[in-house]
Amino acid sequence: MLLAREFISYVSRQIVKKLSPTWIETGDPQAAAAFVSDVIEEDLTVEDRLNDEVRDLLSQYSDYMRREGVSYQEMFRRIKNTLVTQRKVIRASGRDSGDAMKLSRDKVNDISHKIVTAIRKSREFRLKRDPNDVRLELVKVMTELLQTEEKVDRVARTKIRTQKRDIPEGTEEWDLLHKRYYAEELKKLGIDLAH
Repeated sequence: MLLAREFISYVSRQIVKKLSPTWIETGDPQAAAAFVSDVIEEDLTVEDRLNDEVRDLLSQYSDYMRREGVSYQEMFRRIKNTLVTQRKVIRASGRDSGDAMKLSRDKVNDISHKIVTAIRKSREFRLKRDPNDVRLELVKVMTELLQTEEKVDRVARTKIRTQKRDIPEGTEEWDLLHKRYYAEELKKLGIDLAH
């Protein structure tokens, strides 16, 4: 998943906090945040499941790719693009579409529609404004949080690159350092993922 579950949980808490009581009303902010978090996670896992499906398909054609000299990455990209188009999946990665944030603008808009639709169906919430106005405010809040997250991620990556020795991305050591520096940078901004 493009965003850590802890960060999704944080984003969900912030959405409920910033939209209450002006835009939405809820009796239980914690349950409301968990509800929003579930909607976001479910939407982001669609592309993860699609990636897994593409990997399964490619494992069946490994001999063909080897014989024909086709790279795994190229075939992965082709098959994924075909499935994305067929299933009308909105790409989550902002970097794939030229956005600076981890999530594309299209994905943020898509998630905002799904959250407002889920809120309207839920008994945990009551919309206090026009649904589209609530959705636009939700996009604004999510975009601000994602821009902050992008800066934090960039600083964490820079800290890893400035180590005395080269630590390749994707290694266990790189992942551990990134997680540590990422959490440290978020705490400097007053963001504690645990709360």
